[in-house]
Amino acid sequence: MTKKLLSLYGLKWNPFSPELPQEALLMTPKIESFCWRIEQTLVREGGFALVIGESGTGKSVAVRLLNERLSKVREATVGELEHPSSGIADFYREMGELFGVPLKPHNRWNGFKVLREKWQLHIDQALVRPVLLVDEAQEMDPAVLGELRFLSSTRFDSRIILTVVLAGDFRLTEMLRTADLVPLGTRIRARLTMDHASVEELLACLKYLVAAAGNAKLMTPELMTTICEHAAGNYRLMSNLAGELLDAAAQRERTQLDEKLYLEVFAAKAPPPRPAAAAKRR
Repeated sequence: MTKKLLSLYGLKWNPFSPELPQEALLMTPKIESFCWRIEQTLVREGGFALVIGESGTGKSVAVRLLNERLSKVREATVGELEHPSSGIADFYREMGELFGVPLKPHNRWNGFKVLREKWQLHIDQALVRPVLLVDEAQEMDPAVLGELRFLSSTRFDSRIILTVVLAGDFRLTEMLRTADLVPLGTRIRARLTMDHASVEELLACLKYLVAAAGNAKLMTPELMTTICEHAAGNYRLMSNLAGELLDAAAQRERTQLDEKLYLEVFAAKAPPPRPAAAAKRR
């Protein structure tokens, strides 16, 4: 949205945009508990963690909140794998960039060795494990996941030198049940399952979004409830519905979003009844 439209509604930012600032993200008790475990246990002991859920249920938000929390841990080094679908050669290239070591992808043994040496040196100096965050991890090559398992531990698997947080949809859990990846699946030390949200959870999030953006009265309470009841338990769908209404309100120069606007926008988009169905009702 333009600054003019934001000022029209007293907003600091568009509360329904995918590009939300950190302070607009709601830390739920479930996410808080997961982040606490990572910060207090896995960062100090290493290991794998899993954030799992269907699209739009808040996985990426959970990872963003975790990343922000870990950035405040003294001496913590956090890397985000941006291209999870890479093959092994590109995986090593990206790992080298993330952790500041020069790697030659054609020499995997040297890359493997140098990364582990860098991590062990960091642990000896800082007493915390480096952290790798991977969103959309269901897109990872099983061979890369296997390589990540080998990289992360030493001394016959008795010393873990890396903390890895994998976030993905349920295809990831299916992958971890395959024969090649069962050894990785059994190493998951912390899990966060993002379920479909209840209407109450969606409503709490929606209220938080508009209040954080600067206008808690942007929508009427009735409209907020209506949006959440039609969002099918999905945070992304909730934001998309609300964003569409905000755009429509701006076009119509409405100062507040209400149920009348909802009916105007979405009733007009409802498909007409099929002739057979209409004839049957007559």
